[in-house]
Amino acid sequence: MTLSPLAHKQWQRFRSIKRGYYSALLLVVLLAMSCGAELLVNNRAVLVSYHGTLFFPTYGHFLPGTTFGLDYDYETNYRELAVRLAAGGEDGWVLLPPVPYSAFENDLRESEYPPYPPSFSSRHYLGTDTTGRDVLARLVFGFRIAMTFSLVLLACNYLIGIAVGCAMGFWGGAFDLLFQRVIEVWSNVPFLYVIMIIASIMVPTFWTLTFVMVLFGWMSMTWYMRTSTYKEKTRDYVLAARALGASSPRIIARHILPNTVSVIVTFIPFSIAGGITALTALDYLGFGLPPPTPSWGDLLSQGTDNLDYPWIVTSVVTAMIVVLLMVTYIGEAIREAYDPKRFTYYE
Repeated sequence: MTLSPLAHKQWQRFRSIKRGYYSALLLVVLLAMSCGAELLVNNRAVLVSYHGTLFFPTYGHFLPGTTFGLDYDYETNYRELAVRLAAGGEDGWVLLPPVPYSAFENDLRESEYPPYPPSFSSRHYLGTDTTGRDVLARLVFGFRIAMTFSLVLLACNYLIGIAVGCAMGFWGGAFDLLFQRVIEVWSNVPFLYVIMIIASIMVPTFWTLTFVMVLFGWMSMTWYMRTSTYKEKTRDYVLAARALGASSPRIIARHILPNTVSVIVTFIPFSIAGGITALTALDYLGFGLPPPTPSWGDLLSQGTDNLDYPWIVTSVVTAMIVVLLMVTYIGEAIREAYDPKRFTYYE
């Protein structure tokens, strides 16, 4: 695919802003790694060789202990199996993930009470939380849930906001006035109270929270698209398209939307950051995803309630700062790259 001269200049400008460009690369790598997080953080082995037979437990079916000559029918403890096979006496080996714990697993010990401090010997690299669950595992899977939530929220908000905003700006008149009043009334509904009511009636799920957030989140993009469409529809190229007999949907899809892409793209990183912080805040307040779902908000709540165990709050705060800084740097670079004043010439 060949980029237009303007798009090429924008891409070169984005690449020249190093902190935004490298933040984008790092975030893409983190997203790719989170898609296969089970290969990196899991209490199931990645690969087991036992008496010449290979097993792939990570994405495979349940394997009881009897499969590997153990005397129980529940799921194999692969960490113990790795120690046993490494000791010799049997033909086989176990390849464990770098972090051999599940985000839902409680690692409890005799005569000790969690949380346990960070330890390389036990492979709890960031320690455990108050119930003995690995902090790093919950950070990784919490990141995946937070990013998925923010991206789904972004797609839904932009789909509704762009459609309604373009319609308001393009047709104007009574349609525009009606939706202005609807948005003004709806935006004054206290969002947090709605979440609290829903949480008191039912256990919130991922899709429940997404639906409620979309109900209140689509309006901001609507105003931006309304303003941009009002401006673009008076341009000469739109008037020329009308004179040639182009239909309204064609004018919007082929002429107005491509010329408002800078508005859409510029706000994407900041919308992602808003989705992450919104889910974290709801989880922290207890109105978000139910336990034991891996959540940065839940870790933050545990950390602030147990400041005697600083590794909990330090880990989650550091993770949030790093991710939000990366998203902010990307947003700044995109905004600078799509700045219309940089590539506009006045005669």
